[in-house]
Amino acid sequence: GEEKQSSAEVMPEPKDGLAAFLTYIQDNLNYPASAKDAGVEGKVFVEFTVKKDGSLADILIKKGIDEALDAEALRVMQNSPAWKPGNKDGEPVNMKMVLPVTFKLS
Repeated sequence: GEEKQSSAEVMPEPKDGLAAFLTYIQDNLNYPASAKDAGVEGKVFVEFTVKKDGSLADILIKKGIDEALDAEALRVMQNSPAWKPGNKDGEPVNMKMVLPVTFKLS
């Protein structure tokens, strides 16, 4: 018999694409002075739900590094431009995503 795809899932993505979104994050990230002075760097993993209308909700830290960096990663994600929602069988659905926000001392 024919294998039928149980569901066609399309993951959510930023409206202007991921590369532009990562640029947005880097442009808007303020490196907290406390973390900078302490030489703390790394990735903060932010979990969020992309709603059917493309807005971001339930934004939380999945895996953090430092209180100041975590708070800054949250702030930038909360101000994020809307996304293209995820799709399941051609219908927009709420979908959970995890994205790393990178803090790197130059």
